[in-house]
Amino acid sequence: MLKNIHITEKSSNLNSFNCYTFIIDNFINKIQLKSYLENKFSVKVTKVNILNIKPKKIRRGRITGKTNLKKKAYVFTKEPIESLLGEGQ
Repeated sequence: MLKNIHITEKSSNLNSFNCYTFIIDNFINKIQLKSYLENKFSVKVTKVNILNIKPKKIRRGRITGKTNLKKKAYVFTKEPIESLLGEGQ
């Protein structure tokens, strides 16, 4: 379901608005993600936005290829998820 948490400067700033970013499996939709997060972290999810990250072209000598397709999800909650926040926040 969830592959990992996507931590960048932008996503760290969004944490103050109770927004968290995740890299998710390619076959998951918004409804499945919302119910999974509500059950796992016991929080109320208000909104879910999902982005498809297109594969990038790569080249290794003469051989060309593409990276894998990824999905990124922005999840907005009513209250902060304490288990995802670090000690300093």
